[in-house]
Amino acid sequence: MLSESLLKSYRKMKTHLLTVVLLSFTCTIAFSQTYVLQPDRVFDGASLHTNWIVIVEKDKIVAAGAADKITIPINAEVMNLPGATLLPGLIEGHSHLLLHPYNETAWNDQVLKESDAYRVARGTVHAKNTLLAGFTTVRDLGSEGAGYADVGLKQAIEDGVIPGPRMLVAGRAIVATGSYGPKGFDTDFEVMLGAEPADGNNLIHVTRDQIGKGADFIKVYADYRWGANGEAMPTFSIDELKLIVETAKSSGRPTVAHAATAEGMRRATLAGVETIEHGDGGTLEVFKLMKEKGVAFCPTLAAGDAISQYSGWEKGKGQEPERITYKKKSFKDALASGVTIIMGGDVGVYSHGDNVREMELMVEYGMKPLDVLQSATSINAKIFHQTQLGSVAAGMKADLLIVNGNPSNNISDLRKVRWVMKDGKIYKPLK
Repeated sequence: MLSESLLKSYRKMKTHLLTVVLLSFTCTIAFSQTYVLQPDRVFDGASLHTNWIVIVEKDKIVAAGAADKITIPINAEVMNLPGATLLPGLIEGHSHLLLHPYNETAWNDQVLKESDAYRVARGTVHAKNTLLAGFTTVRDLGSEGAGYADVGLKQAIEDGVIPGPRMLVAGRAIVATGSYGPKGFDTDFEVMLGAEPADGNNLIHVTRDQIGKGADFIKVYADYRWGANGEAMPTFSIDELKLIVETAKSSGRPTVAHAATAEGMRRATLAGVETIEHGDGGTLEVFKLMKEKGVAFCPTLAAGDAISQYSGWEKGKGQEPERITYKKKSFKDALASGVTIIMGGDVGVYSHGDNVREMELMVEYGMKPLDVLQSATSINAKIFHQTQLGSVAAGMKADLLIVNGNPSNNISDLRKVRWVMKDGKIYKPLK
């Protein structure tokens, strides 16, 4: 039997342990912070509001609306934000986190000379810069020669190993045999390509293989610069494109198409892709067809703008490059057609973190700032099947951005980032 003194010591120890457990539990509750955000303006993904507040608990928005109709919880952290606008976390619709600007290193050299490990190391920096710029989700449109490194980058972000945006990834992407680069080598030399070639019935196997290795969606190149004179021409037939679309769809995944020519766009649209990327040669007729079939358009204006400047064009000086003139025309036709326009700039051609560049060009080329904000939030979320993102409303994910100014008047105010939250976690705190 235990002596009386030992029993007293044991009881004291039990009491002490219980106290520690209770204190620990109390601390855990205390760190489950509730935030009350009070900016001058709230853009909810559709409209701009004043005199609104937004309440966040853990990783969810629990209330959003007129300040006089919402009760502020006790012990919440209230953040008054004069001069600021709160928005949903922005969604980048066309990114390549494993590429960096072509004026630093040419695309061919990135694919052929930079190791996957080196490119992933760069990608971690790109991911952080993207997130801190207020883009909490990206659709990454292919690893461009880095295999399934995008799948690994996505997992590292999800597991909290590195900070970065939520990623939707394409893996290797699919090209027609003989169409893609790098090119210009002795034909006896087997060159690593920037995407995976496939044809005919083999498209089923390749599509399934990419899905099995982690692709969230399938990207196909419906045309490419492989014409007799190096011009862009269609690659796959409509039937081949349908094989890809139907195979991906049976797994619950969409297919998206790179297409710069009107014919490539037409074939991809009739085959059932969900979005068309670039569309440089798009016509009013093909954009109307896309609208009819429910296919969205990702214009990637900033890629052509950047490449033209890398080639020596000084913006605002001298004659405008033909490429830019045609792009402005096709974008004008897209606006006139009423096709759904999503925001995506092909970032990686230019610097990650400079994603707002695409939105500025969308305004410059004729789109209203509020419409551009919708494209980068609620419209992108809808088209990408991200039902918990893109809006500021009760029950939505706590992906939020606070900027100084009013981007519905001046889209460049999106560069004035003050605060970034993703999944209820603050990545850029107020200063």
